[in-house]
Amino acid sequence: MAIKLDFSRSTLLIIDVQNDFCPSGVLEVKNGDEVIGPLNRLASLFIANAGRVVATQDWHPIDHVSFASSHANKKPGETVDLPGVKGQILWPSHCVQRTTGAEFHADLNTGPISLIVRKGFHTGLDSYSAFFENDRKTTTGLDGFLKSLAIDTLVLGGLALNYCVLYSGLDAVRLGYKTIVAADAVRAVDFPKGSVDKARKLLDEAGVIMAESGEIQ
Repeated sequence: MAIKLDFSRSTLLIIDVQNDFCPSGVLEVKNGDEVIGPLNRLASLFIANAGRVVATQDWHPIDHVSFASSHANKKPGETVDLPGVKGQILWPSHCVQRTTGAEFHADLNTGPISLIVRKGFHTGLDSYSAFFENDRKTTTGLDGFLKSLAIDTLVLGGLALNYCVLYSGLDAVRLGYKTIVAADAVRAVDFPKGSVDKARKLLDEAGVIMAESGEIQ
């Protein structure tokens, strides 16, 4: 099924294709680097047709609240309640500002990217979505940027499907964008068990279209 876009009103949103989320990274998504080929092809397609490419980048301070190391007697995988955020998952320290782990994977073609949205840089607040921090109130500014350009359609890909891609996709629909997830340009982390299937169901129920990157034209 071909999905025809008006590229002048469309943006490719590349989510967190960073070293720490790719193979050998401290928070590795299995086969995470496999998203790069489809994303590079999509980026070339968008640029060739006057579309735009935006990327997000986790950008945490060393003492970020989502790190297990920031909490006494806590381990990765456990949760804590924070002001305005219940059940914050604690992670290994990752994507620390100005470290190799925070850099985009070397094979990702960053040339077409016109805007990088850095998120999770507030010490006391995590961010999964490209649009809002985890308090669901603090904005990243991305929606305003896209609306100023009359963008109405987003194509998402990156890492990980059941976290940052999921929250970005749900927020995109809520903000009024036609939203497509490139199925071959995402990978997921199977934590907690069942969360991948749940993410796919939530995206489907929200009206997000799942399509292969080759179907987008």
